[in-house]
Amino acid sequence: MARSKAINVKIQTVKVINALEASLAKLEKDYLAQEANEAKFQKAYKAWQKEIGKWAIANFSKSENLRTSYRSWNKTLNVDFDIITEESSFPVEPEKDFEVIHVSTYRESKKELSNAIRILKMTDEEVVSTSTYNAVAEYL
Repeated sequence: MARSKAINVKIQTVKVINALEASLAKLEKDYLAQEANEAKFQKAYKAWQKEIGKWAIANFSKSENLRTSYRSWNKTLNVDFDIITEESSFPVEPEKDFEVIHVSTYRESKKELSNAIRILKMTDEEVVSTSTYNAVAEYL
């Protein structure tokens, strides 16, 4: 049975303020960059879709369980089939290397970080207590 002991440390207020300001700057930078990051990801994803199509056509001879569905109202034919293959031959799907920050989350985090910075700048204390640090630790 593990026992958790409380950590009681004193951290300089200036260091906490600097860390919070750096976190705020990173939050703003990430939020502003996400549109460009999303456009870059969508471009890579569309290229991957074309690559998958070419791969599927090249491997159609290995297909099983062929299913078709014709929609006469818009004259489209849907062809669905399964290809049993090894993962190594399959084109790798791109992944997002950034976190999507929704506007409400951004505003709330920015507000809380700004408030914490303002309050800490008003204090005369040279060190921040553990309870205060725990309150802002999630942003560091």
